[in-house]
Amino acid sequence: MPYQSPISPGRSWYEDTAGPRPEYPALDGDRTCDVVVIGGGFTGLSAAAHLAKAGANVVLIEAYRFGDGASGRNGGQLGTGQRAWAEDLEAEYGLSRAKALFDLAEEAKAHLLEFTAANQIDIDYMPGQLSVAHKPRYVDDYKAHAEIMASRFSYPHISFMDARETAERLGSTAYFGGTRDTGTGHIHPMKLVIGTARVAALAGAQLFEGTQSTGIMSSGGKVKVSTPRGTVTAQKCLIAVNAYGGTLEPVSAAHVMPIGSFIGATVPLGADSNVLPGGEAVDDSRFVVRYFRKSKDGRLLFGGREVYGVNDPRDIHIHIRRQIAELYPALGDVEITHGWGGYVGITVPRKPFVREVMPNVISAGGYSGHGVMLSNYFGKLYAETVAGNRDRLKLIEDLKIPPFPGGRRFRTPLLFLALNWFALRDRI
Repeated sequence: MPYQSPISPGRSWYEDTAGPRPEYPALDGDRTCDVVVIGGGFTGLSAAAHLAKAGANVVLIEAYRFGDGASGRNGGQLGTGQRAWAEDLEAEYGLSRAKALFDLAEEAKAHLLEFTAANQIDIDYMPGQLSVAHKPRYVDDYKAHAEIMASRFSYPHISFMDARETAERLGSTAYFGGTRDTGTGHIHPMKLVIGTARVAALAGAQLFEGTQSTGIMSSGGKVKVSTPRGTVTAQKCLIAVNAYGGTLEPVSAAHVMPIGSFIGATVPLGADSNVLPGGEAVDDSRFVVRYFRKSKDGRLLFGGREVYGVNDPRDIHIHIRRQIAELYPALGDVEITHGWGGYVGITVPRKPFVREVMPNVISAGGYSGHGVMLSNYFGKLYAETVAGNRDRLKLIEDLKIPPFPGGRRFRTPLLFLALNWFALRDRI
């Protein structure tokens, strides 16, 4: 029987097309190391790879299998910059700091492509991203954004699209304008997970699947991470569980909230399809964003966040097909071969959360839907921090990330109400 993630509904198209997915053993017995990493997604695996390459003795534990969370099941879009537009960061922090944050994200993009090329990881990279306005009143903002990116942030790859060009590039008249970014693209995320784990293992990192952390204690300059079948004692610890932390560590849990995100994959649309003829990825202006792209074999991979729980993959198919038909009426009866879900870690201001949550323990997450590019780079920056250079990670640590209101008891229902409100605004 094909493997299915025990923490996320539905078997993904990525799992069926990633090729061999090596299994790693569970931890059995105590270990002592320089750094213990909790979480086998993009952040944790990247950190393990860079730490091991730098000569550190690193142990990584993952409760399930590498990529079972958001890292192996996401929309695959790299994006450009941080989650917030650069001009919005400028309004909040000033041009100098906004430019530093944008440049850091551009370094992240370049690093991901360089890392995969250097380590011969085929991630099915396809260039281009369209960001589109679902309401006419947003179009001027997109036009201004393209101009600002070129003039103030030295990024000339974004161009404005009017309604006609948008319709031609999408193959749909559902949007009113937007931008085209030729300096970014989209990937097969599970192939990146598998490849990064391979790099980390070859560099000497000790990787363990099926090993859940049951507690973290930091005292006397040592960190102890307990598991059901052994304790890992280290000098430093990275918590890289993002939306899947549960009650592992209270500070992270207060600042990073999981919300559901669901994707469907259609059958190949055929060479004569007018859907996304240029092969770009797409994200739209809804707060409850829709994101979609075509795979290398011509399937439409269509994602959207829902504000209610969906645990049955058959329900995912229903909701995704309905959203596809709103944009592409001719695909109203298209066969959906895969429907899957997972959880995205968000923060209140939609900026990443990086913080030292106890002595020698740093937590990283809350990428808010912009993690394919950023999370891999944050793993590298964490490795730099262990080596003594914390300057670049400090740019993210210094961001003001408030906790979600309501505490553990009320924050989930409050978020539910807020997302329903924003979903209603998206429709009017």
